[in-house]
Amino acid sequence: MSKISAVIITKNEEANIERCLKSVDWVDEIIVVDTDSTDKTRRIATEAGARVFQVEWQGFGHAKGFGVEKASHDWILSIDADEEIGERLASEIKGVIASDRAENGFEIPRRTSFLGRWIKYSRWYPDYVLRLFKKNSGRFNDSLVHEKVMIEGSIGRLANPILHYSYPDIDTYFIKFEKYTSLAAQELYNKGKRFHLAALIFKPIASFFRHYVTGLGFLDGVEGFLIAVLSAFGVVTRYVKLRSLEKASRHD
Repeated sequence: MSKISAVIITKNEEANIERCLKSVDWVDEIIVVDTDSTDKTRRIATEAGARVFQVEWQGFGHAKGFGVEKASHDWILSIDADEEIGERLASEIKGVIASDRAENGFEIPRRTSFLGRWIKYSRWYPDYVLRLFKKNSGRFNDSLVHEKVMIEGSIGRLANPILHYSYPDIDTYFIKFEKYTSLAAQELYNKGKRFHLAALIFKPIASFFRHYVTGLGFLDGVEGFLIAVLSAFGVVTRYVKLRSLEKASRHD
């Protein structure tokens, strides 16, 4: 039977990493790629039996790709430190590996908790993410944010979700908001995208509509409304930061 390596990237995840590690203690190997944590993350991972590596931050894609390179086994299970693999999903993954199916990768639905509520709509669920793949058939791109696995061959889907504890409170949300909007703006700039007033006006409106109306966010109650508003604000912030990058480059 083929073996599985779990790959996790971390930075200051002492509040989450123990739960994550326990949820994958059934795999054959755990790789933790740490990007300069200043808390107890590395110690917790080491004590749990993970192989821990420390790398300089160069983006999510680079860090996850490094972890895949260090993995010893045929299959890769990529999981974030604030995520958890439940028992049903673990059993489903084991069954897929044992059955020797033809697919080289599998998308897994992800269910996110936002301010204590599991979100069912708002374009946040099922939120399929490709997290299980054969090492010799997949690789991460080098994106700073929203990294993707590039797969050679067919892709299947699993039924049971990854549990995502990303936003336990609003303070945590805005800490991540600041980081992700900066990375997204930098990535737009690196790709040659430039600020346009029309985008600043219309894209946030479109984002709110996608999350709250077509994404049925209104069925998620107050949290659904907040997701739509904050997503629109994220678009505004991303383009304001893009404009700042452009202005800074002109002064260099």
